[in-house]
Formats: sequence, C-alpha cells, structure tokens
Amino acid sequence: MILNGTHLEHFVIGMGIQVCLWPFFGRWSAGAISVAVFLGREIAQHEYKGGGGNAVSWYYGLVYHWSLDSVLDVLSPLLACLLLAWLGGAVLRRWA
Repeated sequence: MILNGTHLEHFVIGMGIQVCLWPFFGRWSAGAISVAVFLGREIAQHEYKGGGGNAVSWYYGLVYHWSLDSVLDVLSPLLACLLLAWLGGAVLRRWA
C-alpha cells in the first residue's frame, strides 16, 4: 500500500499546528506555516542523506532523494490544511 502511518500522523499533526496558529495568523497563513514545517523537515532529511548541510550544495535537499513516500509526507499535511481552511471558511460564512 502507498500510504503508511507517517502520512496519517503528518495529516493530524499538520491540522493541529494549523489550529494552534489559526488565532494568530488566520486559517490560510496558519496552514501555509504548518506545511512549511513539514517541507523543511523533508528537505533537511534529504540533506542529511547526502552527507549533511555542510557537505552538500544549498539546493541538494530540494533536488535529490525525493521518493513517493517523502512527497506524501508533505502532501498529506498540505491536503489536511487545505481541507481545514476551506471547511473552516465555509463554517464561518455560514455562522456570520
């Protein structure tokens, strides 16, 4: 199967980060910050696979070692945050 437990964890944690930041930044910005955390984590892991940040060029983590699993590790919180922001906006419009 393509999906594994880390994708579900990233989905839930991404929404949790977004909910915590929502009052301070708004729903869309909070979602973007949450996804940026997971993207930065994946890039750092790829740099580590290449020998560490000092051993590779600045773009190494963006280009190398991407697999379907690492892409889904970023896409799952992206989907969660988009869904939460969209549903949150719909609920807020309904109650306003």
